[in-house]
Amino acid sequence: MLGHWAALFPHSLPSSPSPIDAASLGTWALQFTPRVALLEDAVVAEISGCARLFGGMEQLRLKVHAGADELGARVAWAPTATAALALARQGAGSAGQDGFRAPLARVLDPLPLHAITAVGQHQATLARVGCRTLGDVRALPRGGLSRRFGKALLAGLDQAYGLRPEVHAWVTLPETFHVRLELMSRVETAPALLFGARRLLVQMAGWLAARRLGATAFTLRWCHDVMRAKDAGTGGETTVRTAQPMQNVEHFSRLLAEHLARVQLLAPAGDIELLASEVASITEESRSLIPETLRQGADTDLALERIQARLGQASVQHPVLCADHRLEWMQYWDSDRVRRARGSEPRHALPLPTWVLEEPLRLIERDHRPHYQGPLQLLLGPDRVEGGWWHRSSNAEDARPLNVQRDYWLALSPHAGVLWVFQQRLARDQTAWFLHGCFA
Repeated sequence: MLGHWAALFPHSLPSSPSPIDAASLGTWALQFTPRVALLEDAVVAEISGCARLFGGMEQLRLKVHAGADELGARVAWAPTATAALALARQGAGSAGQDGFRAPLARVLDPLPLHAITAVGQHQATLARVGCRTLGDVRALPRGGLSRRFGKALLAGLDQAYGLRPEVHAWVTLPETFHVRLELMSRVETAPALLFGARRLLVQMAGWLAARRLGATAFTLRWCHDVMRAKDAGTGGETTVRTAQPMQNVEHFSRLLAEHLARVQLLAPAGDIELLASEVASITEESRSLIPETLRQGADTDLALERIQARLGQASVQHPVLCADHRLEWMQYWDSDRVRRARGSEPRHALPLPTWVLEEPLRLIERDHRPHYQGPLQLLLGPDRVEGGWWHRSSNAEDARPLNVQRDYWLALSPHAGVLWVFQQRLARDQTAWFLHGCFA
């Protein structure tokens, strides 16, 4: 089938840890098009139907080349899958040959026999009759080729030149992401693992983009060399979390680098694994013809994530609302920056104060009237808050109950302004007034 085919041929580069396997390369390519297939030892993808989604064919080509360079794969383009694979095999040391720069027959004819597998299988015999290139084979009588070498040779040639349709089994996207990479040499320091882990992060970003998901946590595992100390164990792992679902490889790399900087390997590592442990749906931002301002707070979130990765999980905390009527327990501080579904806020008849005392302050009473920097004038109330019978200060036997029975009021002080006070029942039907908060 004629179209716009890309062939990605795995090979080793000086800047690459080791050659990537075709299955992992096919999973990465699925972010660009669903028409991805494994062809022999490479991956082919038909992308003409999805080019407009990436801003045109040239923009899509740049994206494919950039990702393939990081993964250690050559890329070639041609109107057929077999032709693209033949060009990719011969594109060593270049950015990838282009089968569209001239008529397809003129591009393929100079290639050697082993560029197409069906022809390369008979290379020794064809060489004895004077064939050195694919063009030489095409010049031979087709009847004699079919009788001497079988129909497979002619079928391979015809499919490469677009004279016969190709049939492919399309690759399906896996439900989970878990890949493994064998390092070219043993790594003795944890920060050096980032060199190989970046390739896995590129693959994970491709898998996330294809599934329209974002990672909120991913885990890097490393396996120690077999020649290790007995107390070193088989390996270790580190988990990186993000505040929101993301697909950004650069941000993943920065966070992972901060985590690895605080890790000490107990033995040299020879293999690494990457697992997308927690994923969530990602919200696509709408595109407008008019330039939009950047989302407020985006840089702050990224900076806080880096601080948390560098200084530890508890270094950055944020408030979490709770569905509780007691003011002391309406929120708590948590170091997990993953956004959670917030509980419904309890409704109150009175406005809540701006500032709350850590411990309520008992007020003096004169003539059955609370005083704080002068006599208080009760403005609004009461608002009854009663609950917490299930709550204890600890799990010990001497733990005190945290049940409250309070009547809240808005009160006006001659000098302190508007205050939030409550009257609480004490033992033997006694009551007392407390100051709990104030308004700015």
